[in-house]
Amino acid sequence: MLRFEVSVEDLLRSRFALSPAMDLCFLLGSLAGRDRPLPRAWATRLLPAFERLRRESELNAVLALQGPQGGPNFVAPPPRGLNQAWADDLARIRATPLEAARHEFATNATGPSARDPRVRAVLDSTDAVSRIAEAMDQAWHELLATDWPQLRATCERDVVHRVGVIGEHGWATTIESLHPSITWQAGGIEIGHFPQVGTVRLAGDGLLLIPSVFVRNIAAHTEDPWPRTLIYRARGTAALWGGQETVPQPDALTALVGRSRARLLLTLDAPASTSHLARSLAMTPGAVGDHLAVLRGAGLLVRARSGRSVLYRRTPLGEALVAGSG
Repeated sequence: MLRFEVSVEDLLRSRFALSPAMDLCFLLGSLAGRDRPLPRAWATRLLPAFERLRRESELNAVLALQGPQGGPNFVAPPPRGLNQAWADDLARIRATPLEAARHEFATNATGPSARDPRVRAVLDSTDAVSRIAEAMDQAWHELLATDWPQLRATCERDVVHRVGVIGEHGWATTIESLHPSITWQAGGIEIGHFPQVGTVRLAGDGLLLIPSVFVRNIAAHTEDPWPRTLIYRARGTAALWGGQETVPQPDALTALVGRSRARLLLTLDAPASTSHLARSLAMTPGAVGDHLAVLRGAGLLVRARSGRSVLYRRTPLGEALVAGSG
């Protein structure tokens, strides 16, 4: 069992972030068959490009650095916040000093794949960092960039939901909702059946919480240079893997309000903005806005400002309509 000792000050400093680089590493692990398997449709679509990149780029050197318990920190640097973009991560990867990278090579590149002559030539070269960064950039653009707006929207909606739970029920309920194995016990966060064991003190620095669509269950960073971090599976990931049509389409609800408005109502299980909904459902913001206006006029939705965003949520009438359609 892993336990995080948490003080009131830690809670005040805890925050959410997104990590494009970390999700890329998770995706590469899944495509290589090491992590959580991808849904068949995603694997069928991505595997040909993945195998070509392994032949034509230095991607095998990146894969050789990944092990069952993770990989080097420099290929997935700690994110600074919710606005983290791939360009931010790539710049930090490229800025890694060669000696620091080589120290992590020695720690992480220990498996059979690291002894492949082609991989070894990359890791032993004086431009190893730039070659690894270039391979990751190619993988990002060919395997993840197209889907990232939709995946990011799923993670952003998860954060909106968690912040709402914090405001309504507090941190303990929010933390326990991240995964069934997580409990709040006597001023600490405990994760059962976890590969790491021991007690980690946050020491007033707070906890970083990162939603991911690729993480298998729950993951953690407990050592520098990362802040103490929990990576958890974002809400809505299961529906996302099945594509748009996995959003339930009850005949009665669709017949009553139309297919697009039914999808919007069903997707709003947590408050979301027009832009989040547009990315999640692959609709134009204008079309989403028009449908939301109709649903608001019918008393099925309300909206409220949250910071710079306007979030929509179902009214009790909207909740009853969705519940009755299942």
